[in-house]
Amino acid sequence: MATARVRGHRVVITGAGLASPIGVTPGEAVVALKEGRHGIKAMPEWERFEDLRTRVAGVVTGVDLGRRWPRKRVRSMGRVAKLATYATEQAIAEGLGDDAPALLASGRTGIAYGSTTGSSAAFEKYATSLFRDWKVQGLNASLYLQFMAHTCAANLAAFFGVKGRVIPTCSTCTSASQAIGAGYEAIKYGLADVMLCGGAEEMHFSLAVTFDAMFATSAGFNDRPEATPRPFDRSRDGLVVGEGAGTLVLERLEHAQARGATILAELAGYGTNCDGLHVTAPSEPGMRGAMELSLADAELSPDDIDYVNAHGTATELGDIAETRATRAVFGRAVPFSSTKSYIGHTLGACGAIELVYCLGMMREGFLAPTRNLDEVDPRCGELDYVREPRPASPRVIMSNNFAFGGVNTSLIVRAFDG
Repeated sequence: MATARVRGHRVVITGAGLASPIGVTPGEAVVALKEGRHGIKAMPEWERFEDLRTRVAGVVTGVDLGRRWPRKRVRSMGRVAKLATYATEQAIAEGLGDDAPALLASGRTGIAYGSTTGSSAAFEKYATSLFRDWKVQGLNASLYLQFMAHTCAANLAAFFGVKGRVIPTCSTCTSASQAIGAGYEAIKYGLADVMLCGGAEEMHFSLAVTFDAMFATSAGFNDRPEATPRPFDRSRDGLVVGEGAGTLVLERLEHAQARGATILAELAGYGTNCDGLHVTAPSEPGMRGAMELSLADAELSPDDIDYVNAHGTATELGDIAETRATRAVFGRAVPFSSTKSYIGHTLGACGAIELVYCLGMMREGFLAPTRNLDEVDPRCGELDYVREPRPASPRVIMSNNFAFGGVNTSLIVRAFDG
């Protein structure tokens, strides 16, 4: 028997924060997108691995995380949690302002935050002491707190004094987008008034090694970092790993209006599902299903979407499956690009970072192109591939991410009209 649709509360975005390879604030990053500047660099420190194929990565620069806070406040944080804290400070300052102390302690503000793992650098130190040196004495007790799977969510809650629900997400490339979706649903269905949502990832050689072992990394442009990654391009040869963090302040519309908060956009729809087929292979039906779920949740048709921000990792199978699934959903050549072409694949952070980029495009009136897209792979779906900076007025944007385990997500944001 059919059940009545529960509309719930409208959810808006009132703050955004960022640490990414092309900018450590949303404003910096948007300028870089408009100017076509990338954050991919050579990694000479990886030369010690003789058989590592990839030697490039997207790295956050321009912020000193080591000296930003008193050591006592961040000793339980590795780089991944510090990146999350840095981005969240920005988001809270913009979104909550002077109301922050009362709201964070109210019990009606929560956190949904994810990463692929905790701090890999902390785990390296911990494992080296135990498994190479066979020593327990002198082991830093804070290391576990730095590499535990929910280190970002737990440390953010302690650092900012959040008393509401805490939802850690750990689903590789959809960690941040699932966190945003979880926060959205918590507010929509009346379980919270405000949610701090996002994801983070820190750079570590183990990320490159993992994807290298799968033959999924870019290895043909090590001497030309600017030429990779190449999503959807005929000559693409794999992904480039990246790091960063993105945080969004989500808020119940009436709550934001009562405070007189500035509303950046409305988070209108969220869809997530699982392929239920294979741990690593992408599935067109699963991807298509997630997009259809988000459209249904937002009560929109495919024709209402002005632009799709792609997952677009520059892997052969992933790009083909995603573009074909997108074409199947939209039935037209919808404007489409991948911002991973600027920063690499930031894994557990990508869903939040890319949504912050989308907000910037909406605000500044343009569509960022896919860098290095010289010739579209003819096996990809027929779409309007944005290949040059394009003046535009996107009012409704879909942002998609897909992860190992067949986990698929789709988020829809739209300009707020009251």
